[in-house]
Amino acid sequence: MSTKQSSKKWNKFDLIWSLNLFGTAVGAGVLFLPINAGKGGFWPLIAMAILVGPMTYLAHRALSRFVLSSSKPGSDITEVVEEHFGKTAGKLITLLYFFAIFPILLIYGNGITNTVDSFIVNQLGLVSPPRAVLSFVLIAALISVMLMSERIMLKLTEYLVYPLVAILFALSIYLIPEWNMSMLSETPTVEGFLSTLWITIPVLVFSFNHSPAISAFSLSQQREYKDPELAELHASKTLKGTSTILLFFVMFFVFSCVLTLSPEELVQAKQQNISILSFLANKFDNPYISYLGPLVAFLAITSSFFGHYLGAREGLEGLFTKMTDSGKQINRKKLNYGTALFFLLTLWGVAIINPSILGLIESFGGPIIATILFIMPMYAIRKIPAMKRYQGQVSNIFVTIMGLIAISAVVYGLF
Repeated sequence: MSTKQSSKKWNKFDLIWSLNLFGTAVGAGVLFLPINAGKGGFWPLIAMAILVGPMTYLAHRALSRFVLSSSKPGSDITEVVEEHFGKTAGKLITLLYFFAIFPILLIYGNGITNTVDSFIVNQLGLVSPPRAVLSFVLIAALISVMLMSERIMLKLTEYLVYPLVAILFALSIYLIPEWNMSMLSETPTVEGFLSTLWITIPVLVFSFNHSPAISAFSLSQQREYKDPELAELHASKTLKGTSTILLFFVMFFVFSCVLTLSPEELVQAKQQNISILSFLANKFDNPYISYLGPLVAFLAITSSFFGHYLGAREGLEGLFTKMTDSGKQINRKKLNYGTALFFLLTLWGVAIINPSILGLIESFGGPIIATILFIMPMYAIRKIPAMKRYQGQVSNIFVTIMGLIAISAVVYGLF
């Protein structure tokens, strides 16, 4: 009995996965989140802080349960979709899943090149290295980590996330003496409050989104705990831990930045298209903040890259197996190296070209991510026998409504 009880407790394996999922969610976007989320003022931000925790946890838990609902243990999300919804729907959703995550990977390949190049030129005062060489070295290094074992990747992410959390927290504390409470006296109209909330919910959804790593995470829980109920219990606990860490550290950072700057300054930062740390460094003429900015961006992009790579690799390999469909046993190792080579060449090519349209492509992936994260698991709960036991929960209505709000706001923002 004692073994059974102890196996239900949260442990180091769960903690490391929590940090990995935190790293997946906190991409370089966290440096723009205070600008995007704070423009509407303080009170809508309070409402967002109340909503985003349960929204993040419940949606990701439902997606994890969906992955674990397969009758064949070891099936990733692309295989579970096919099992539950049939071959045609399986191919379509796998295609959409891949194209929702792949552009984000392209952005990270490009982003890490720009971040390191900018640091070499502006902070170190050196000459900019050849872009083709720099981007190849950086992207090849990131992908080579993904070709190692899962344990090595998790360990490296753990080492990246600790300083990321520490710096975000230290910056949030550092800004406290600069807080200006004038924002609290500005009361928005009901209409203004609701429209700000509506437009900003997608920003929060994607800043807290770790869905690309959920399938790999769920399968890792399955391998670790063997017993399906135990795997699901630990997955839920780990996801709750991730959502709590995200809510505390990210929202504290957002509130600290928003209370330090006026709404006018946030609009200025938006117009200048620079990260919040660059804007704060300019405002306070502080060299430390200008050094920390590139470091946070580097740590955030790298840790987020790993999680998104897991999802993109799953999507690409899922597409390959579904399109070939020859019935022959596929050599997983060869397929792994094949996808790594594909990602290396495409990411390297995009990083050399350095196009400005990547953000636009990512925006089109937004509604797909929201549909897969919020709507698909809720639909599965209603339609699939293996998930019927989750029916009748109030949280299902909440997740569906939040998903629809996020999708509608993203679509509205595109047009």
